[in-house]
Amino acid sequence: MDKTLRLLTGCTAAGKTALALEWAERFGAEILSCDSMLFYRGMTIGTAKPTPEEQARVPHHMIDLVAAGETFSVGRYVPLARDAVEEILGRGKRILVVGGSGFYLKSFFEPVVDEVAVDAGTRERVMRVKREGGLKRMTEELLRLNPEGVGTLDLANPKRVARALERCWASGRTLLELQAAFRRQPIPFAGFDKQVTVLDRHPAELNRRIETRARQMIERGLIDEVRRLREAGIERNPAAARAIGYRETLAWLDAPNPGSTEDLVAEIAANTRKLVKKQRTWFRGQLSEARWLSGEEASAEVLF
Repeated sequence: MDKTLRLLTGCTAAGKTALALEWAERFGAEILSCDSMLFYRGMTIGTAKPTPEEQARVPHHMIDLVAAGETFSVGRYVPLARDAVEEILGRGKRILVVGGSGFYLKSFFEPVVDEVAVDAGTRERVMRVKREGGLKRMTEELLRLNPEGVGTLDLANPKRVARALERCWASGRTLLELQAAFRRQPIPFAGFDKQVTVLDRHPAELNRRIETRARQMIERGLIDEVRRLREAGIERNPAAARAIGYRETLAWLDAPNPGSTEDLVAEIAANTRKLVKKQRTWFRGQLSEARWLSGEEASAEVLF
């Protein structure tokens, strides 16, 4: 049994899908997605989801798990991914993890969430404090609950303060206690060797591919896809509605003078380039031991 997790990541539009299919076919692997937008049914064109033909070539896992209007989290992802890994190994196949979503990628190496469940009532309680007194009032309440301090929490960040207050109220524990419990969690996928390759391309080539990708989205029917997703409730799920390709199209549909589809292509491409810059920074900071491979030179023979 090959207890190796091979992980292929890289920026949006780098060419991960084609290379993953080539490697999986050649080496008898199944593909496990860690792309945070491929979980949602109906989000197909804007995510460049593997086509039915591509999925027929190689079995894919962790795709089309929930409706676009339903939220999904890394806490739900990890046990499902673990089950998929065991199933793949049980068939005697290798495992190829593919995707560019850093938080989900990181879940293969270390714990990324704790077990604190925050209910709607607690969230509303925090929002009420925020409405009444803003960041100052939330910080005062958080410090009252944490007389021994709040560790490295950025008290100038309203979202992080609100999240910390939610977790303290939901758990009845201090932040330091929660942090200590988090560190005691088992390492995910312990006992597996892990090999990581980051697929990259020359900036000029990647920009060309981003432009082509954005234009193909529109040509293949992204606007109609977004209309269908809106009817299905995508806006109930902020993570999905804010995804690149979808947020621009939703805004374009709502604009009194939306401009041409070429304007929409340009906006999607520009925001994709911004995302790629953030992705590169994350990969270099979080995957320091990974192998970087030029997309122009990549092939299945040299991938791992």
